[in-house]
Order: sequence, then C-alpha cells, then structure tokens
Amino acid sequence: MSERALRGTRLGATSYETDRGIDLAPRQTVEYACQNGHRFEVPFSVEAEIPTVWECRFCGSEALLIDGDGPEEKKIKPARTHWDMLMERRTREELEEVLEERLAVLRSGGMNIAVHPRDAARKSA
Repeated sequence: MSERALRGTRLGATSYETDRGIDLAPRQTVEYACQNGHRFEVPFSVEAEIPTVWECRFCGSEALLIDGDGPEEKKIKPARTHWDMLMERRTREELEEVLEERLAVLRSGGMNIAVHPRDAARKSA
C-alpha cells in the first residue's frame, strides 16, 4: 500500500491544515447585553456592519448593543377600516346619492323587510 495513504481516519471529519502563516482579517470585539443581565462579546470584522440586536448566547432572548443606537423602529401602517376602503372607491356625494335612493325604496314599501316575531307581537298587543 502507498505510504501516503491516510489509514484509520475519517475523511472530511478532521482538517490536517494548520493556521501557520495565515494572516487573519482585522477584527473588533463588540459587547451586547440582554434584559436578563447577561453580557457577552462577539467578534466582527472591522469592515462588517455591526447589528444593533443579537441573540443572547446564554438565554436566547434579544440582546442590545452596548453604547450603540437602539434598533430602528419599523414603520407601522395604520389599519384600514371599512370606511377608508369605501372612501377610496366613492366620493361623499356618490354615497349620499346611493343613500337617498335606498331610503326612497324603503319608504315606498318596495323592499319587503322581515319583521321579527317578537316585534310583531308587541305591535298587535
């Protein structure tokens, strides 16, 4: 068998390369603190954009950057009501016109409105 064969090892499980002669990228250490009182440091590249929020490595809660700006507030869209959506489709004058048409139909008796039995009993009594 060849003398260079790697017998008895799992290929890919262990690296046989060394870090000798390799220059690592310049780094900076940033400190975070969570609301549970845990403080920890995370190394980043000098060129990296530092996130304001990081997951706490002790408890998993949200940790904030120490001596940094708070996280940016997300822009919240106001809830659209039924009235808002209606006003997108029609003007106020159109709505008043539709209302007058419907009221005219009701007043003329052209629309049969079901009467609740309890209300009918009150009228007859």
